[in-house]
Amino acid sequence: MTTMQERAELHKTIWKIANDLRGSVDGWEFKAYVLGSIFYRFISENICDYFNARMHEAGYPNFNYADMPDDEAIGGKDDAVQTKGFFMLPSQLFQNIVKNAENDENLNEHLSAIFRAIEASAQGTESEDDLRGLFSDFSVDSAALGSTVIKRNQLLAKVLKTVATMDLGSKYNDTDNDTFGDTYEFLMQMYASEAGKSGGEFFTPQQVSELLARLASHNNPNIQKVYDPACGSGSLLLKFAKTVGKTNPHLKYFGQEVNPTTYNLCRINMFLHNVNFDQFDIRLEDTLLKPQHLDDAPFDAIVSNPPYSLKWDGKENPILINDERYAPAGVLAPKSAADLAFTMHMLWHLSEQGTAAIVEFPGVLYRGGDEKKIRQYLIKNNFVDTVIQLPANLFFGVGIATCIIVLKKSAKSDSSVLFIDASKLFQKDGNKNKLMPEHQDKIMELFANRKDEQYLAKLVKNDDILENDANLSVSSYVEQEDTREVINITEVNAKLETLVAEGNELNSKIEAIVKELGE
Repeated sequence: MTTMQERAELHKTIWKIANDLRGSVDGWEFKAYVLGSIFYRFISENICDYFNARMHEAGYPNFNYADMPDDEAIGGKDDAVQTKGFFMLPSQLFQNIVKNAENDENLNEHLSAIFRAIEASAQGTESEDDLRGLFSDFSVDSAALGSTVIKRNQLLAKVLKTVATMDLGSKYNDTDNDTFGDTYEFLMQMYASEAGKSGGEFFTPQQVSELLARLASHNNPNIQKVYDPACGSGSLLLKFAKTVGKTNPHLKYFGQEVNPTTYNLCRINMFLHNVNFDQFDIRLEDTLLKPQHLDDAPFDAIVSNPPYSLKWDGKENPILINDERYAPAGVLAPKSAADLAFTMHMLWHLSEQGTAAIVEFPGVLYRGGDEKKIRQYLIKNNFVDTVIQLPANLFFGVGIATCIIVLKKSAKSDSSVLFIDASKLFQKDGNKNKLMPEHQDKIMELFANRKDEQYLAKLVKNDDILENDANLSVSSYVEQEDTREVINITEVNAKLETLVAEGNELNSKIEAIVKELGE
């Protein structure tokens, strides 16, 4: 069995376990307990491995931090917090709590105290913001878990014990197969799929995340900072960790998210993918009204899948028209659709040699009014590099075909926009469509070549686009292949004559039979 097959089997088993566990608890609500327990187990094993490695190097091969008395372990707190960003006493470790979880009548209180202690260990340090509220969705006293404390503790114990049995150890040595992080993302994808639109809001399918990462990092070996202003669960940023981050261990990840639950998922996701606290800066706030990374800009790469047609203040907020992010276009995105407000925000944060790859709602490509004026600004200043039409039904809860806009500032080699029609580059996967590696490779080939290819790509001058109402819709420029069957009129007429002759002959026979019957 290959590594990929083993991983698929592991995922299948984990999803069955997660589903069987929840009983009557709604799956979308229950995700916090399964994902939170996986994270609790991860940081417990992580801190344990950290101390064990140090002691083994010091000449104590049999040392095991999990067996150490708390009063002796406390001496290592400052060192752990400075290096790992947090600290846990041996008695607080997942592996020690799970041993007696089924018999612990106060399990909910103990877990709550442990989670508070983990967050408190970082107070007053550089990692404080990265740890604060990480377990806030793991509500040990939620009535959803059971009507009594006993029932809640029974379910919590069952979750912990089940997560303890999951094969999430150092099964794969390849960094591409980070089992903890990979399992976490798999479960998030499954919960998002089950929840439909509400779950899809925070999760970008991995194949789309990978394509965005490839586009934003193409021909740019000097990426030091990557940014996502609507980071969701962090899947876009983490694709950089698995690609660019491999060759650049000092790469830093910046993100902002307005939803507290999703904000927690993102930070947990970072830890689970071994992105240390000093390498990421994820903030909780409204990106359009209260940007948190103005001082960290510019960024070498930006990847994002912002919410589609989000309502925002727009013209009703007189301050926004003078905001340095939006002011250059002279107008604001309409109140009913903030899509191009996000685009302008990202353009402002982009470095002169950087690339931004943004998933967009298709309406922003051709609608009139203020959106047309913003497109005119982008095209006149040669900021639009490429527009890619994606297949329909790629995203959870969104059946329409979205697109990707690639922005550049001074890194463009021409005054044109490349249009790529990738709407037919997909494979059916259940009730969804999926971008396979070969489809991504074809898109990247077209992106790199930057020239016309019949039915797939068209390079169009900016002036021609402006004359066409600044329309950036791919279908306006890339010729559609006519897949209708070619009809040979001569053959059709010959067949029709044959059918008429056969019909006349049949009618003659019927008339003869009727005549005989009448006699």
